[in-house]
Amino acid sequence: MVNENVLEIKNITVDFDGFCALLRVNVNVKRHTIHFFIGPNGAGKTTLLDIICAKTKPTDGLCMFYPEGRAPIKLTGMKEYKIVEEGIGRKFQVPSVFVNLTVMENMILSLKGNKGVWQAVFYKLSPEEEEHINEVLKTIELLDKKDEKAGALAHGQKQWLEIGMQLVQRPEIIMLDEPAAGMGKPETFKSGEILKKIKESCTIIVVEHDMDFVKQISDRVTVLHEGKVLMEGTCNEVLADETVRAVYLGRGGERNGNAED
Repeated sequence: MVNENVLEIKNITVDFDGFCALLRVNVNVKRHTIHFFIGPNGAGKTTLLDIICAKTKPTDGLCMFYPEGRAPIKLTGMKEYKIVEEGIGRKFQVPSVFVNLTVMENMILSLKGNKGVWQAVFYKLSPEEEEHINEVLKTIELLDKKDEKAGALAHGQKQWLEIGMQLVQRPEIIMLDEPAAGMGKPETFKSGEILKKIKESCTIIVVEHDMDFVKQISDRVTVLHEGKVLMEGTCNEVLADETVRAVYLGRGGERNGNAED
């Protein structure tokens, strides 16, 4: 029987010399869903992403990955690059595209096995690789921009390009850290529509402060508060909860909070 969970976070605790960033966190992420982690600044959201991709080691607990058609993989204790190779990608808040390369060259650079900028500039794509990149560019609505320099793109387009650079590696999970940050409402909405298309091929985990964005596309929402799971449910269930409103939404959602979680 196929496990409907693609990721299981089991009893994760992170203690930084007496400061407990996460305490006995248990979350299951379903396959082909958009799963949000929300909460006030300092709730532990980014730390949780760091645990999943092994940037941070937990004091206790483990993360299990259930790839399709393969044996389960224990992520805890693995090297970061190995987790990427297994099919878990992560995009940070600030876009890190190569601004002097074209959109297409950025995509080529992200193909597995092509690690150098010069290889990207002179690499000869196979017909299959070119078709795959074009499909991804179509999904992120940048196909008509593929010969333009990445530096000339608008802020939102740079964010979409970086998501595309993850997708070209065919991940099963992609983690996004505040993908709507710095975007206006039209760009944010378009980002949501793009992510809804992407979840057909991979699971999306998002840390976000913009509640309109969460309402637009979330399948599941986990609320973190002071390193613990406060509540989990649909967006409507979470928004209706009095405790959630008191500790988080009562602060105005902290849409533009910049503190590190």
